Amino acid sequence: MSQVLVEAQQLSRTFGKKIVLDQVNLTLHAGSITGFVGANGAGKTTALRLMLGLIPGHGQTLFLGRPLAQWRAPASVVGAVFGGATGHRRHSVRAHLQMVAAGVGEGDRRVEEMIDLIGMRDAARTPLAKLSLGMAQRVGIAQAVIGRPKVLILDEPANGLDPHSIHWLREFLRAQADEGAAVLVSSHLLAEMQQLADRVAVLSKGRIVSEGSMRDLLAYADSRSVITVESPQLAEFTAIVNSHGGHLQASEDGTGRITGMNRRKVGHLAADHSIVLYQLAEATTSLEDFYLTIAEEEHKIS
Repeated sequence: MSQVLVEAQQLSRTFGKKIVLDQVNLTLHAGSITGFVGANGAGKTTALRLMLGLIPGHGQTLFLGRPLAQWRAPASVVGAVFGGATGHRRHSVRAHLQMVAAGVGEGDRRVEEMIDLIGMRDAARTPLAKLSLGMAQRVGIAQAVIGRPKVLILDEPANGLDPHSIHWLREFLRAQADEGAAVLVSSHLLAEMQQLADRVAVLSKGRIVSEGSMRDLLAYADSRSVITVESPQLAEFTAIVNSHGGHLQASEDGTGRITGMNRRKVGHLAADHSIVLYQLAEATTSLEDFYLTIAEEEHKIS
């Protein structure tokens, strides 16, 4: 198991009588990207701000074993991105990054590295006020990593990015993780998380309702897929499937719906028992379908 860099414990926050966060726990590991997913209003941004001590609440977050306030140089511990670059609107990209670099003990050489890293050499003299949303997101990312932090926290970083920039972001975050950083990315773009994250924590109505590796979550989603088969031996095949842990529900038209196993296992069972299949089709469950399912289950529970 890789080193634990961040431990968020029992994070809770209320607004009046409304519970915004309810005992949220998160663990971030070195070399891993964690996707923090949930619908708009689920509490993702509140959780991230509470982790960083930007808003009051209950619980604590340890960065490399200590609360962030106990680090003399917090910018070398964690970098955060909340909605792009924050600075004087008339400052150029270069001037803005030079100011940020000076504040974290870095020099102009690091600034030029960042300008190249985010692919904005041609826009280095552009004022922050004239940046597109996507360009501002890139400058915000440079601002966050300029102090070489061990932890990177990004709130909806893909907002406003075109497909080319999203591809760049994906490669950038993977490179950060490969260099040993712990990366936490909040998003409601579940398809993007499916391509990016190693682990996923699902937030619904202020509570973590599912957490695990992306592989395990997708395997679980795969187990909920529906297989459609058509066979002249449907009654015989029903008994076979049901005896091997699946469930086949037959229809009068000679087709059946199988749940509890994937299409490969269905195909092997049919071949092993000489079952003739006219049709074998699978409707898989995406990460988005998975989220909607467990969010609906959470809604029913609450």
